[in-house]
Amino acid sequence: MEISAGKLWSLRRLADAQGRFKMVAVDQRPPIMNLIASEKGVETAPDKDVSAIKETLTRSLAPQASAMLLDPIWAYSDAVRHVHPGQGLIVTLEDHRFEETIGGRKSASITDWSVEKIKRMGADAVKVLAWYRPDADPEICAHQQAYVEEIGQACARHDICFLFELLVYPLSGEGDQTRDYREHKVKRPQNVIDSVRTFADPKYGVDIFKLESPIPASEVPDPNSAEAASCQKWFDELGEAAGRPWVMLSAGADQSSFKNVLSYAYRAGASGFLAGRAIWWQAMQRYPDMGAVESALAGDSTTYMQEINRLTDEQATAWQDHPSFASGYDIAGAGPQFPKFYGDGTAA
Repeated sequence: MEISAGKLWSLRRLADAQGRFKMVAVDQRPPIMNLIASEKGVETAPDKDVSAIKETLTRSLAPQASAMLLDPIWAYSDAVRHVHPGQGLIVTLEDHRFEETIGGRKSASITDWSVEKIKRMGADAVKVLAWYRPDADPEICAHQQAYVEEIGQACARHDICFLFELLVYPLSGEGDQTRDYREHKVKRPQNVIDSVRTFADPKYGVDIFKLESPIPASEVPDPNSAEAASCQKWFDELGEAAGRPWVMLSAGADQSSFKNVLSYAYRAGASGFLAGRAIWWQAMQRYPDMGAVESALAGDSTTYMQEINRLTDEQATAWQDHPSFASGYDIAGAGPQFPKFYGDGTAA
């Protein structure tokens, strides 16, 4: 398999030395904003308070991570100083505000933000979340597909890793209606699988998938239970659909449930995790007492992350051992002509 020079370096930077992803997300916006607004009794969370929380989360958890995911508005300026130069840096592109229509949700990028700017700032990957339902209005599906394809092309042009996150959501008239960034509790596994299959098409240029559990995390049985085999089939299908390195997201799952999810995902070939709230949301319940929050992050959150890091070391598939790299990889265009052709589309 051929891989471009920039994308290869991105993958190596995001993973640990063995090729497994232990990535922490602090780019969450509505969950943190809503918590602050509720506790302070205000309509809109002050920017400085949002930034302060993200800096605290990064300072506390980055030492355990192979890479950190930061948003460019509230996290980057204060939190990046706590990301070690030896770690990977992922930066968010999508706006947390989406357009809700009768036919489904439309995603868009942060105003005045781009793949080019993320590359210029020195980040190792572009992260995009797109809401998707394969059974949404065809116009909505076409919009989401065009949005993702354009980003994939930009990532190829600037030779940076495209880390793509998918979330299914409730359509109009369905149960468990929510605009929150959390797991849809009555989702159908097939919608999750079919969404991944759609964007596994090479035209979208996805390098790493960030995927949700095909069934609600709270319903994932103990990996050693009698029900494990039927659950494992869904995760196996998820891994097969991805067709490239993939990691699990937590979508607000509790710690026990997310650990179960990881066990199934690793059996299906996942290469790690990119998670946030499963790691730090419990600690955030001490807010606005930031001293108590920091103590909980240093205690329970760090202990939990060490646990899932060990699980990842023991069971996850290193990205370079994914079946898509079964015969190894070559750097596209490497050789005497690399300086001439790199960057013109021939070697990238």
